[in-house]
Amino acid sequence: MASSTKQAIRASFFKLLNERPLNKITVKDITDGCGVNRNSFYYHYQDIPSLIQEVFAEELGRIFREHPSIDSIEQCISITVGFAEENRRALLHIYNSVNRDMFEQYLWQVCEQSVSIYFNTIFPELHLAEEDRRAIEYYHVCSVFGLASRWLHDGMRGDMEGFVHRMCELCDGMIVQMVERSRRK
Repeated sequence: MASSTKQAIRASFFKLLNERPLNKITVKDITDGCGVNRNSFYYHYQDIPSLIQEVFAEELGRIFREHPSIDSIEQCISITVGFAEENRRALLHIYNSVNRDMFEQYLWQVCEQSVSIYFNTIFPELHLAEEDRRAIEYYHVCSVFGLASRWLHDGMRGDMEGFVHRMCELCDGMIVQMVERSRRK
């Protein structure tokens, strides 16, 4: 029962979030939308931001269960923006709210984990100095995060998939060069 109540609360929340900005949604709106009382909401969540955090955490887990290996930076970026495209209006409402920092933390985690999985997929036996490995991964996390952040800032307009594809063509081989430079050190 608790699981179906939580699912109903989330479904109601996302329905509302696709219709209006976050600051225009109340707990009452959410509970009215799914037919549960306010006590049921507060049994499961402290407040709306805690609901958002749990949704992000579960979504992060789902994304990486579906993608246990990643074989390109392009795939990292596609994973990062995939959920955003599916939930465009809802995520823009969160991004443009006072809860932007929560959204950016989630986005950073998606970028960080996808790059880490990518790195482990293409270089499973790679022996680099830990400092170099962290630097190479951090560079790519920042690149993926920056692209996704700018796209969100611009209202998710434009052909992100085409842009990312071309950018990845231009940067092809860069990570291998970074690894080779590290090995020569």
